[in-house]
Amino acid sequence: MVTDFSIEERRLALQAGLDAARSGKERNRLGQFATPTALACDVLAYARELMAKGARVRFLDPAIGTGAFFSALLRVFGEARVEVATGFEIDPHYGKPVRKLWRGHGLDLKLADFTRPGAQKRQGGYNLLICNPPYVRHHHLDRETKARLAAATKAASGIELGGLAGLYCYFLGLAHAWMEVDCLAGWLIPSEFMDVNYGAPIRRYLLNDVELIRVHRFDPSAVQFGDALVSSAVVWLRKRQCPDNHHVEFSYGGTLGKPDVSRRIKMSALQGTTKWTGLATHGVRAKGARDTTDTRDTREGGGAGGAGGAGGAGEARDDDVRLAELFDIKRGIVTGDNRFFIMTGEEISERGLPMQFFRPILPGPRYLCCDIIEAGADGIPRIERPLFLLDCRLPEAEVRDNHPQLWSYLQSGRPRVSNTYLCSRRSPWYVQETRPAPPFLCTYMGRGLEKRAKPFRFILNRSQATAANVYLLIYPKPAMRDALEREPELALRVWQCLDSIPSDALVGEGRVYGGGLYKMEPRELGNVGASAIGRLLLRPGEVASG
Repeated sequence: MVTDFSIEERRLALQAGLDAARSGKERNRLGQFATPTALACDVLAYARELMAKGARVRFLDPAIGTGAFFSALLRVFGEARVEVATGFEIDPHYGKPVRKLWRGHGLDLKLADFTRPGAQKRQGGYNLLICNPPYVRHHHLDRETKARLAAATKAASGIELGGLAGLYCYFLGLAHAWMEVDCLAGWLIPSEFMDVNYGAPIRRYLLNDVELIRVHRFDPSAVQFGDALVSSAVVWLRKRQCPDNHHVEFSYGGTLGKPDVSRRIKMSALQGTTKWTGLATHGVRAKGARDTTDTRDTREGGGAGGAGGAGGAGEARDDDVRLAELFDIKRGIVTGDNRFFIMTGEEISERGLPMQFFRPILPGPRYLCCDIIEAGADGIPRIERPLFLLDCRLPEAEVRDNHPQLWSYLQSGRPRVSNTYLCSRRSPWYVQETRPAPPFLCTYMGRGLEKRAKPFRFILNRSQATAANVYLLIYPKPAMRDALEREPELALRVWQCLDSIPSDALVGEGRVYGGGLYKMEPRELGNVGASAIGRLLLRPGEVASG
Protein backbone atom coordinates (compact mmCIF):
# COMPACT_ATOMS: atom_id res chain seq x y z
CA MET A 1 0.00 0.00 0.00
CA VAL A 2 1.36 3.39 -0.98
CA THR A 3 1.25 5.69 2.03
CA ASP A 4 3.78 8.40 1.19
CA PHE A 5 4.40 10.86 -1.58
CA SER A 6 7.71 9.47 -2.83
CA ILE A 7 6.23 8.00 -6.00
CA GLU A 8 4.15 11.13 -6.59
CA GLU A 9 7.21 13.33 -6.23
CA ARG A 10 8.99 11.21 -8.82
CA ARG A 11 5.96 11.41 -11.11
CA LEU A 12 5.84 15.21 -10.86
CA ALA A 13 9.56 15.46 -11.62
CA LEU A 14 9.10 13.19 -14.62
CA GLN A 15 6.10 15.26 -15.77
CA ALA A 16 8.11 18.48 -15.58
CA GLY A 17 10.97 17.01 -17.57
CA LEU A 18 8.78 15.52 -20.27
CA ASP A 19 6.73 18.71 -20.62
CA ALA A 20 9.88 20.81 -20.89
CA ALA A 21 11.05 18.69 -23.81
CA ARG A 22 7.94 19.69 -25.77
CA SER A 23 6.99 23.20 -26.87
CA GLY A 24 3.85 24.68 -25.38
CA LYS A 25 2.42 25.02 -28.88
CA GLU A 26 2.92 21.31 -29.59
CA ARG A 27 1.36 20.21 -26.31
CA ASN A 28 -1.56 22.55 -26.95
CA ARG A 29 -2.13 21.00 -30.38
CA LEU A 30 -2.07 17.50 -28.84
CA GLY A 31 -4.23 18.55 -25.88
CA GLN A 32 -1.60 17.48 -23.33
CA PHE A 33 -2.44 19.30 -20.09
CA ALA A 34 -1.45 17.53 -16.88
CA THR A 35 -3.90 17.19 -14.00
CA PRO A 36 -2.66 18.91 -10.80
CA THR A 37 -2.05 16.59 -7.85
CA ALA A 38 -4.54 18.29 -5.52
CA LEU A 39 -7.28 18.11 -8.13
CA ALA A 40 -6.57 14.43 -8.87
CA CYS A 41 -6.81 13.63 -5.17
CA ASP A 42 -10.05 15.60 -4.86
CA VAL A 43 -11.54 13.62 -7.74
CA LEU A 44 -10.52 10.22 -6.35
CA ALA A 45 -11.68 11.13 -2.84
CA TYR A 46 -15.12 11.90 -4.23
CA ALA A 47 -15.06 8.65 -6.22
CA ARG A 48 -14.41 6.75 -2.98
CA GLU A 49 -17.52 8.33 -1.48
CA LEU A 50 -19.62 7.06 -4.38
CA MET A 51 -18.14 3.56 -4.56
CA ALA A 52 -19.56 0.74 -2.43
CA LYS A 53 -17.61 0.43 0.80
CA GLY A 54 -14.80 -2.08 0.44
CA ALA A 55 -15.55 -2.81 -3.22
CA ARG A 56 -12.60 -3.97 -5.31
CA VAL A 57 -11.64 -1.45 -7.96
CA ARG A 58 -11.24 -2.21 -11.65
CA PHE A 59 -9.82 1.09 -12.87
CA LEU A 60 -9.51 2.57 -16.37
CA ASP A 61 -7.96 5.85 -17.53
CA PRO A 62 -8.17 6.18 -21.34
CA ALA A 63 -5.72 9.12 -21.42
CA ILE A 64 -3.40 8.43 -18.51
CA GLY A 65 -0.48 10.77 -19.25
CA THR A 66 2.02 10.33 -16.42
CA GLY A 67 -0.64 8.81 -14.17
CA ALA A 68 -1.94 11.64 -11.96
CA PHE A 69 -5.24 9.85 -11.40
CA PHE A 70 -3.61 6.44 -10.91
CA SER A 71 -1.26 7.92 -8.33
CA ALA A 72 -4.22 9.45 -6.51
CA LEU A 73 -6.10 6.13 -6.77
CA LEU A 74 -3.31 4.32 -4.92
CA ARG A 75 -3.15 6.94 -2.19
CA VAL A 76 -6.92 7.31 -1.71
CA PHE A 77 -8.07 3.69 -2.12
CA GLY A 78 -4.89 1.83 -1.23
CA GLU A 79 -3.04 -0.49 -3.59
CA ALA A 80 -4.54 -3.63 -2.05
CA ARG A 81 -8.04 -2.57 -3.07
CA VAL A 82 -7.10 -2.17 -6.76
CA GLU A 83 -7.87 -5.40 -8.60
CA VAL A 84 -7.18 -4.15 -12.13
CA ALA A 85 -5.76 -0.87 -13.45
CA THR A 86 -5.48 -0.05 -17.14
CA GLY A 87 -4.25 3.11 -18.79
CA PHE A 88 -3.86 4.25 -22.40
CA GLU A 89 -1.21 6.67 -23.62
CA ILE A 90 -0.86 7.44 -27.31
CA ASP A 91 2.45 9.33 -27.09
CA PRO A 92 5.60 7.21 -26.54
CA HIS A 93 7.37 10.38 -25.35
CA TYR A 94 5.29 10.07 -22.20
CA GLY A 95 4.24 6.43 -22.31
CA LYS A 96 7.61 4.69 -22.24
CA PRO A 97 9.11 6.48 -19.22
CA VAL A 98 5.75 6.37 -17.42
CA ARG A 99 5.49 2.62 -17.93
CA LYS A 100 8.88 2.32 -16.26
CA LEU A 101 7.81 4.64 -13.41
CA TRP A 102 4.78 2.54 -12.49
CA ARG A 103 6.39 -0.86 -12.94
CA GLY A 104 5.53 -3.04 -9.94
CA HIS A 105 2.43 -1.06 -8.99
CA GLY A 106 -0.10 -3.07 -10.96
CA LEU A 107 -0.71 -0.64 -13.84
CA ASP A 108 -1.23 -2.16 -17.29
CA LEU A 109 -0.16 0.79 -19.42
CA LYS A 110 -0.97 0.36 -23.10
CA LEU A 111 1.01 2.44 -25.59
CA ALA A 112 -1.91 2.79 -27.97
CA ASP A 113 -4.54 5.20 -29.26
CA PHE A 114 -7.69 4.62 -27.21
CA THR A 115 -9.86 5.78 -30.13
CA ARG A 116 -8.47 3.29 -32.67
CA PRO A 117 -10.32 0.09 -33.63
CA GLY A 118 -7.50 -2.05 -32.26
CA ALA A 119 -7.99 -0.59 -28.80
CA GLN A 120 -11.77 -0.73 -29.01
CA LYS A 121 -11.66 -4.48 -29.74
CA ARG A 122 -10.10 -5.03 -26.32
CA GLN A 123 -13.04 -3.60 -24.44
CA GLY A 124 -13.48 -4.89 -20.92
CA GLY A 125 -15.55 -4.42 -17.81
CA TYR A 126 -14.37 -1.68 -15.47
CA ASN A 127 -16.23 -0.31 -12.47
CA LEU A 128 -14.29 2.95 -12.09
CA LEU A 129 -13.31 5.18 -15.00
CA ILE A 130 -11.52 8.46 -14.30
CA CYS A 131 -10.15 10.56 -17.15
CA ASN A 132 -8.88 13.97 -18.17
CA PRO A 133 -9.16 13.41 -21.94
CA PRO A 134 -6.98 15.36 -24.37
CA TYR A 135 -8.41 18.81 -25.06
CA VAL A 136 -7.86 18.86 -28.80
CA ARG A 137 -10.05 21.39 -30.60
CA HIS A 138 -11.94 20.32 -33.68
CA HIS A 139 -9.79 22.31 -36.10
CA HIS A 140 -6.81 20.09 -35.20
CA LEU A 141 -8.78 17.04 -36.39
CA ASP A 142 -8.91 16.42 -40.13
CA ARG A 143 -12.10 15.40 -41.91
CA GLU A 144 -11.15 11.73 -42.15
CA THR A 145 -10.36 11.54 -38.43
CA LYS A 146 -13.64 13.23 -37.50
CA ALA A 147 -15.60 10.78 -39.64
CA ARG A 148 -13.82 7.79 -38.07
CA LEU A 149 -14.33 9.09 -34.55
CA ALA A 150 -17.97 9.97 -35.17
CA ALA A 151 -18.79 6.50 -36.49
CA ALA A 152 -16.98 4.73 -33.65
CA THR A 153 -18.60 6.96 -31.00
CA LYS A 154 -22.08 6.36 -32.36
CA ALA A 155 -21.47 2.60 -32.40
CA ALA A 156 -20.14 2.61 -28.82
CA SER A 157 -22.68 4.88 -27.14
CA GLY A 158 -25.26 6.12 -29.65
CA ILE A 159 -23.92 9.68 -29.37
CA GLU A 160 -24.00 11.45 -32.74
CA LEU A 161 -21.41 14.23 -32.65
CA GLY A 162 -21.09 17.08 -35.12
CA GLY A 163 -17.94 18.37 -36.76
CA LEU A 164 -17.29 21.08 -34.15
CA ALA A 165 -16.89 18.64 -31.26
CA GLY A 166 -13.51 18.48 -29.56
CA LEU A 167 -11.65 15.22 -29.07
CA TYR A 168 -12.79 14.97 -25.44
CA CYS A 169 -16.40 14.46 -26.62
CA TYR A 170 -15.39 11.38 -28.61
CA PHE A 171 -13.46 9.98 -25.64
CA LEU A 172 -16.54 10.25 -23.44
CA GLY A 173 -18.70 8.41 -25.97
CA LEU A 174 -16.17 5.72 -26.82
CA ALA A 175 -15.58 4.90 -23.16
CA HIS A 176 -19.21 3.88 -22.72
CA ALA A 177 -18.45 0.43 -24.16
CA TRP A 178 -15.65 -0.14 -21.65
CA MET A 179 -17.86 0.39 -18.62
CA GLU A 180 -19.65 -2.49 -16.95
CA VAL A 181 -23.17 -1.99 -15.61
CA ASP A 182 -23.12 0.37 -12.59
CA CYS A 183 -19.61 1.55 -13.48
CA LEU A 184 -18.82 4.96 -11.98
CA ALA A 185 -17.17 7.50 -14.28
CA GLY A 186 -15.65 10.87 -13.50
CA TRP A 187 -14.73 13.08 -16.46
CA LEU A 188 -12.59 16.19 -16.09
CA ILE A 189 -13.55 18.10 -19.24
CA PRO A 190 -13.98 21.67 -20.51
CA SER A 191 -17.20 23.18 -19.20
CA GLU A 192 -18.11 24.59 -22.61
CA PHE A 193 -20.08 21.40 -23.41
CA MET A 194 -22.69 22.71 -20.97
CA ASP A 195 -23.79 25.51 -23.31
CA VAL A 196 -22.52 25.17 -26.88
CA ASN A 197 -24.52 23.57 -29.67
CA TYR A 198 -21.94 20.84 -30.31
CA GLY A 199 -22.33 19.80 -26.68
CA ALA A 200 -26.05 19.05 -27.08
CA PRO A 201 -25.48 15.34 -27.96
CA ILE A 202 -23.34 14.98 -24.82
CA ARG A 203 -26.05 16.57 -22.69
CA ARG A 204 -28.70 14.27 -24.20
CA TYR A 205 -26.51 11.25 -23.49
CA LEU A 206 -26.08 12.31 -19.88
CA LEU A 207 -29.81 12.81 -19.44
CA ASN A 208 -31.13 9.79 -21.33
CA ASP A 209 -28.55 6.99 -21.48
CA VAL A 210 -26.83 6.98 -18.09
CA GLU A 211 -27.49 8.09 -14.55
CA LEU A 212 -26.05 11.59 -14.28
CA ILE A 213 -24.96 12.09 -10.68
CA ARG A 214 -23.25 15.45 -10.51
CA VAL A 215 -21.74 18.25 -12.57
CA HIS A 216 -19.24 20.45 -10.76
CA ARG A 217 -18.05 23.58 -12.54
CA PHE A 218 -14.91 25.22 -11.25
CA ASP A 219 -14.75 28.98 -10.88
CA PRO A 220 -13.43 30.11 -14.31
CA SER A 221 -11.16 32.68 -12.66
CA ALA A 222 -9.34 29.79 -10.98
CA VAL A 223 -7.96 27.99 -14.04
CA GLN A 224 -7.28 24.35 -13.18
CA PHE A 225 -4.47 23.94 -15.70
CA GLY A 226 -1.73 26.54 -15.60
CA ASP A 227 -0.87 26.04 -19.27
CA ALA A 228 -4.40 25.86 -20.69
CA LEU A 229 -6.88 28.71 -20.70
CA VAL A 230 -9.97 26.57 -20.32
CA SER A 231 -12.80 26.50 -17.80
CA SER A 232 -13.18 23.00 -16.35
CA ALA A 233 -15.94 20.80 -15.03
CA VAL A 234 -16.09 17.33 -13.50
CA VAL A 235 -18.99 15.18 -14.70
CA TRP A 236 -20.00 12.15 -12.64
CA LEU A 237 -22.20 9.38 -14.01
CA ARG A 238 -23.05 5.72 -13.63
CA LYS A 239 -23.74 3.34 -16.49
CA ARG A 240 -27.32 2.56 -15.64
CA GLN A 241 -30.77 3.99 -16.17
CA CYS A 242 -31.92 6.75 -13.88
CA PRO A 243 -34.32 5.83 -11.09
CA ASP A 244 -37.67 7.58 -10.92
CA ASN A 245 -37.66 11.06 -9.41
CA HIS A 246 -33.87 11.27 -9.85
CA HIS A 247 -32.10 14.52 -8.92
CA VAL A 248 -28.76 15.72 -10.30
CA GLU A 249 -26.39 17.79 -8.21
CA PHE A 250 -24.97 20.91 -9.87
CA SER A 251 -22.21 22.62 -7.92
CA TYR A 252 -19.96 25.59 -8.54
CA GLY A 253 -16.67 26.98 -7.26
CA GLY A 254 -14.37 25.77 -4.53
CA THR A 255 -13.53 22.08 -4.73
CA LEU A 256 -15.47 18.89 -5.27
CA GLY A 257 -15.44 18.27 -1.54
CA LYS A 258 -16.25 21.86 -0.60
CA PRO A 259 -18.06 23.67 -3.42
CA ASP A 260 -19.11 27.29 -2.97
CA VAL A 261 -22.69 26.46 -3.86
CA SER A 262 -24.62 23.32 -4.68
CA ARG A 263 -28.11 22.68 -5.99
CA ARG A 264 -30.05 19.49 -6.66
CA ILE A 265 -32.26 19.60 -9.73
CA LYS A 266 -34.90 17.09 -10.71
CA MET A 267 -34.04 15.22 -13.89
CA SER A 268 -37.37 16.05 -15.51
CA ALA A 269 -36.64 19.77 -15.08
CA LEU A 270 -33.38 19.35 -17.02
CA GLN A 271 -34.90 17.79 -20.13
CA GLY A 272 -35.87 21.09 -21.74
CA THR A 273 -32.88 23.06 -20.47
CA THR A 274 -30.39 23.98 -23.19
CA LYS A 275 -27.82 25.78 -21.02
CA TRP A 276 -26.31 24.24 -17.93
CA THR A 277 -23.64 26.76 -16.90
CA GLY A 278 -25.82 28.69 -14.46
CA LEU A 279 -27.77 25.78 -12.99
CA ALA A 280 -25.77 25.59 -9.76
CA THR A 281 -26.27 29.26 -8.99
CA HIS A 282 -29.59 30.08 -10.65
CA GLY A 283 -31.51 26.85 -11.06
CA VAL A 284 -33.75 26.02 -14.01
CA ARG A 285 -35.50 29.03 -15.43
CA ALA A 286 -38.98 28.45 -16.77
CA LYS A 287 -41.82 30.82 -17.58
CA GLY A 288 -44.76 30.89 -15.27
CA ALA A 289 -43.58 28.01 -13.06
CA ARG A 290 -41.09 27.05 -10.42
CA ASP A 291 -38.42 24.52 -11.14
CA THR A 292 -38.06 21.42 -9.03
CA THR A 293 -34.85 21.99 -7.12
CA ASP A 294 -33.38 21.76 -3.69
CA THR A 295 -30.73 24.34 -2.84
CA ARG A 296 -27.80 23.91 -0.50
CA ASP A 297 -25.35 26.81 -0.23
CA THR A 298 -22.18 25.47 1.31
CA ARG A 299 -20.71 28.88 2.10
CA GLU A 300 -20.99 30.52 5.51
CA GLY A 301 -23.92 32.89 5.77
CA GLY A 302 -26.18 30.96 3.38
CA GLY A 303 -28.14 32.42 0.52
CA ALA A 304 -27.84 31.16 -3.03
CA GLY A 305 -24.94 32.83 -4.74
CA GLY A 306 -21.86 32.03 -6.73
CA ALA A 307 -20.73 34.00 -9.74
CA GLY A 308 -22.88 37.08 -9.99
CA GLY A 309 -25.32 35.94 -7.27
CA ALA A 310 -28.62 34.19 -7.80
CA GLY A 311 -32.29 34.55 -7.16
CA GLY A 312 -34.38 32.65 -4.64
CA ALA A 313 -33.82 28.97 -4.20
CA GLY A 314 -35.46 27.04 -6.98
CA GLU A 315 -37.41 30.07 -8.13
CA ALA A 316 -38.02 30.54 -11.83
CA ARG A 317 -37.63 34.04 -13.21
CA ASP A 318 -40.79 35.57 -14.55
CA ASP A 319 -39.40 37.57 -17.46
CA ASP A 320 -42.05 37.38 -20.14
CA VAL A 321 -40.16 39.76 -22.46
CA ARG A 322 -36.77 38.96 -23.97
CA LEU A 323 -34.38 41.31 -25.72
CA ALA A 324 -34.90 39.37 -28.97
CA GLU A 325 -38.57 40.40 -28.94
CA LEU A 326 -37.61 44.09 -28.92
CA PHE A 327 -34.34 44.12 -30.88
CA ASP A 328 -32.53 42.51 -33.77
CA ILE A 329 -29.08 41.62 -32.50
CA LYS A 330 -26.19 41.01 -34.90
CA ARG A 331 -22.47 40.52 -34.69
CA GLY A 332 -20.44 43.51 -35.85
CA ILE A 333 -18.61 43.70 -39.15
CA VAL A 334 -15.90 41.18 -39.94
CA THR A 335 -13.71 43.14 -42.35
CA GLY A 336 -11.30 40.38 -43.37
CA ASP A 337 -8.30 42.56 -42.49
CA ASN A 338 -8.75 45.41 -40.04
CA ARG A 339 -5.30 46.86 -40.69
CA PHE A 340 -6.10 47.28 -44.36
CA PHE A 341 -9.73 48.44 -44.16
CA ILE A 342 -9.74 50.59 -41.00
CA MET A 343 -7.71 53.78 -40.71
CA THR A 344 -7.64 57.22 -39.12
CA GLY A 345 -8.60 60.44 -40.89
CA GLU A 346 -4.93 61.38 -41.10
CA GLU A 347 -4.07 58.10 -42.83
CA ILE A 348 -6.89 58.61 -45.33
CA SER A 349 -5.61 62.08 -46.10
CA GLU A 350 -1.98 61.01 -46.42
CA ARG A 351 -2.96 58.33 -48.93
CA GLY A 352 -5.13 60.74 -50.90
CA LEU A 353 -8.16 58.48 -50.66
CA PRO A 354 -11.68 59.83 -51.30
CA MET A 355 -13.55 60.27 -48.04
CA GLN A 356 -16.85 59.38 -49.70
CA PHE A 357 -15.90 55.70 -49.53
CA PHE A 358 -15.37 55.71 -45.78
CA ARG A 359 -17.76 55.61 -42.86
CA PRO A 360 -16.99 55.95 -39.16
CA ILE A 361 -16.43 52.83 -37.11
CA LEU A 362 -15.97 52.58 -33.34
CA PRO A 363 -12.64 51.46 -31.90
CA GLY A 364 -12.43 48.31 -29.81
CA PRO A 365 -13.81 48.38 -26.25
CA ARG A 366 -10.41 48.86 -24.62
CA TYR A 367 -9.98 52.12 -26.56
CA LEU A 368 -13.53 53.34 -25.96
CA CYS A 369 -13.51 55.16 -22.63
CA CYS A 370 -17.15 56.28 -22.53
CA ASP A 371 -20.43 54.35 -22.69
CA ILE A 372 -22.42 57.14 -24.33
CA ILE A 373 -21.09 58.11 -27.76
CA GLU A 374 -21.96 61.67 -28.76
CA ALA A 375 -21.55 62.90 -32.34
CA GLY A 376 -20.67 66.02 -34.25
CA ALA A 377 -22.85 67.54 -36.95
CA ASP A 378 -21.33 65.15 -39.50
CA GLY A 379 -22.25 62.09 -37.43
CA ILE A 380 -18.63 61.30 -36.59
CA PRO A 381 -18.29 60.15 -32.97
CA ARG A 382 -16.75 62.63 -30.55
CA ILE A 383 -13.97 60.41 -29.32
CA GLU A 384 -10.23 60.96 -29.03
CA ARG A 385 -9.20 59.15 -32.21
CA PRO A 386 -12.05 58.53 -34.69
CA LEU A 387 -11.60 55.61 -37.06
CA PHE A 388 -13.07 55.01 -40.51
CA LEU A 389 -13.94 51.89 -42.45
CA LEU A 390 -13.23 51.59 -46.15
CA ASP A 391 -16.55 50.50 -47.63
CA CYS A 392 -16.65 50.91 -51.38
CA ARG A 393 -19.43 49.14 -53.26
CA LEU A 394 -18.44 50.14 -56.78
CA PRO A 395 -17.30 47.46 -59.21
CA GLU A 396 -13.58 47.22 -59.84
CA ALA A 397 -13.77 48.64 -63.38
CA GLU A 398 -15.51 51.80 -62.14
CA VAL A 399 -13.00 52.28 -59.34
CA ARG A 400 -10.12 51.84 -61.80
CA ASP A 401 -11.54 54.36 -64.28
CA ASN A 402 -12.84 57.05 -61.92
CA HIS A 403 -10.89 56.79 -58.65
CA PRO A 404 -7.22 56.14 -59.41
CA GLN A 405 -5.93 56.76 -55.87
CA LEU A 406 -8.40 54.31 -54.37
CA TRP A 407 -7.65 51.82 -57.14
CA SER A 408 -3.95 52.07 -56.39
CA TYR A 409 -4.57 51.42 -52.71
CA LEU A 410 -6.80 48.43 -53.44
CA GLN A 411 -4.12 46.98 -55.70
CA SER A 412 -1.68 47.21 -52.80
CA GLY A 413 -3.96 44.74 -51.03
CA ARG A 414 -3.42 42.14 -53.71
CA PRO A 415 -2.69 39.32 -53.27
CA ARG A 416 -2.46 39.29 -49.46
CA VAL A 417 -5.83 40.81 -48.47
CA SER A 418 -7.96 39.78 -51.44
CA ASN A 419 -7.00 36.14 -50.91
CA THR A 420 -7.96 35.94 -47.25
CA TYR A 421 -10.82 33.60 -46.46
CA LEU A 422 -13.55 36.23 -46.18
CA CYS A 423 -12.41 38.63 -48.87
CA SER A 424 -11.95 35.88 -51.43
CA ARG A 425 -15.64 35.00 -51.02
CA ARG A 426 -16.92 38.55 -51.61
CA SER A 427 -17.66 40.25 -54.87
CA PRO A 428 -15.95 42.60 -55.18
CA TRP A 429 -13.46 41.42 -52.59
CA TYR A 430 -13.32 44.79 -50.78
CA VAL A 431 -17.06 45.23 -50.15
CA GLN A 432 -18.13 45.17 -46.49
CA GLU A 433 -21.14 43.69 -44.72
CA THR A 434 -24.20 45.90 -44.39
CA ARG A 435 -24.25 47.04 -40.79
CA PRO A 436 -25.89 50.45 -40.24
CA ALA A 437 -24.94 52.47 -37.19
CA PRO A 438 -26.63 50.73 -34.22
CA PRO A 439 -28.21 52.91 -31.51
CA PHE A 440 -27.10 50.38 -28.87
CA LEU A 441 -24.16 48.01 -28.58
CA CYS A 442 -22.92 45.34 -26.22
CA THR A 443 -19.34 44.14 -25.97
CA TYR A 444 -18.92 40.62 -27.32
CA MET A 445 -16.59 39.49 -24.55
CA GLY A 446 -15.37 40.63 -21.17
CA ARG A 447 -13.07 39.57 -18.38
CA GLY A 448 -13.83 38.36 -14.87
CA LEU A 449 -16.33 39.96 -12.59
CA GLU A 450 -13.68 41.04 -10.11
CA LYS A 451 -12.15 43.45 -12.63
CA ARG A 452 -15.39 45.24 -13.58
CA ALA A 453 -18.81 45.62 -12.07
CA LYS A 454 -20.04 43.63 -15.08
CA PRO A 455 -18.30 41.48 -17.70
CA PHE A 456 -20.24 43.14 -20.54
CA ARG A 457 -20.69 46.81 -21.41
CA PHE A 458 -23.74 48.36 -23.01
CA ILE A 459 -23.14 51.47 -25.12
CA LEU A 460 -25.53 54.17 -26.30
CA ASN A 461 -24.44 55.27 -29.77
CA ARG A 462 -25.66 58.67 -30.91
CA SER A 463 -23.20 58.78 -33.80
CA GLN A 464 -23.28 57.34 -37.30
CA ALA A 465 -20.47 54.90 -36.50
CA THR A 466 -20.88 51.21 -37.11
CA ALA A 467 -18.76 48.64 -35.21
CA ALA A 468 -16.61 45.58 -35.80
CA ASN A 469 -17.26 42.08 -34.50
CA VAL A 470 -15.89 42.82 -31.04
CA TYR A 471 -19.38 44.21 -30.42
CA LEU A 472 -22.94 42.97 -30.69
CA LEU A 473 -25.07 45.50 -32.56
CA ILE A 474 -28.55 46.08 -31.14
CA TYR A 475 -31.17 47.39 -33.59
CA PRO A 476 -34.72 48.22 -32.41
CA LYS A 477 -37.56 46.25 -33.96
CA PRO A 478 -40.51 48.24 -35.45
CA ALA A 479 -42.44 48.87 -32.22
CA MET A 480 -39.33 50.01 -30.38
CA ARG A 481 -38.08 51.96 -33.40
CA ASP A 482 -41.38 53.82 -33.68
CA ALA A 483 -41.30 54.68 -29.98
CA LEU A 484 -37.74 56.01 -30.28
CA GLU A 485 -38.70 58.13 -33.29
CA ARG A 486 -41.67 59.60 -31.40
CA GLU A 487 -39.60 60.29 -28.30
CA PRO A 488 -35.82 60.43 -28.96
CA GLU A 489 -35.15 60.91 -25.23
CA LEU A 490 -36.38 57.35 -24.73
CA ALA A 491 -33.03 56.05 -26.03
CA LEU A 492 -31.28 57.12 -22.84
CA ARG A 493 -33.82 55.30 -20.68
CA VAL A 494 -33.54 52.16 -22.84
CA TRP A 495 -29.78 52.26 -22.44
CA GLN A 496 -30.16 52.71 -18.66
CA CYS A 497 -32.30 49.57 -18.59
CA LEU A 498 -29.75 47.66 -20.64
CA ASP A 499 -26.91 48.88 -18.46
CA SER A 500 -28.72 47.82 -15.29
CA ILE A 501 -29.33 44.20 -16.39
CA PRO A 502 -27.87 42.10 -13.55
CA SER A 503 -24.55 40.42 -14.22
CA ASP A 504 -25.94 36.99 -13.38
CA ALA A 505 -28.62 37.36 -16.06
CA LEU A 506 -25.95 38.03 -18.68
CA VAL A 507 -23.46 35.43 -17.47
CA GLY A 508 -26.24 32.86 -17.24
CA GLU A 509 -27.04 33.22 -20.94
CA GLY A 510 -23.48 33.60 -22.21
CA ARG A 511 -20.53 31.25 -22.01
CA VAL A 512 -17.37 31.33 -19.95
CA TYR A 513 -13.80 30.23 -20.58
CA GLY A 514 -10.77 29.80 -18.37
CA GLY A 515 -9.35 32.85 -16.64
CA GLY A 516 -12.78 34.44 -16.34
CA LEU A 517 -13.29 35.27 -20.02
CA TYR A 518 -16.99 35.64 -20.79
CA LYS A 519 -18.49 35.64 -24.29
CA MET A 520 -21.95 36.41 -25.57
CA GLU A 521 -23.42 35.48 -28.95
CA PRO A 522 -26.40 37.34 -30.50
CA ARG A 523 -28.92 34.61 -29.70
CA GLU A 524 -27.66 34.39 -26.13
CA LEU A 525 -28.02 38.12 -25.59
CA GLY A 526 -31.46 37.97 -27.20
CA ASN A 527 -32.57 35.48 -24.56
CA VAL A 528 -31.85 37.88 -21.68
CA GLY A 529 -34.94 39.19 -19.87
CA ALA A 530 -36.07 42.70 -20.83
CA SER A 531 -39.28 43.32 -18.94
CA ALA A 532 -38.13 46.77 -17.81
CA ILE A 533 -37.61 47.84 -21.43
CA GLY A 534 -40.94 46.31 -22.40
CA ARG A 535 -42.64 48.45 -19.79
CA LEU A 536 -41.06 51.54 -21.35
CA LEU A 537 -43.06 50.91 -24.51
CA LEU A 538 -46.25 51.00 -22.47
CA ARG A 539 -45.20 54.05 -20.44
CA PRO A 540 -42.51 55.77 -22.55
CA GLY A 541 -42.62 58.94 -20.45
CA GLU A 542 -41.49 57.16 -17.29
CA VAL A 543 -37.96 56.50 -16.21
CA ALA A 544 -37.56 52.76 -15.74
CA SER A 545 -35.35 51.18 -13.18
CA GLY A 546 -33.26 48.11 -14.05
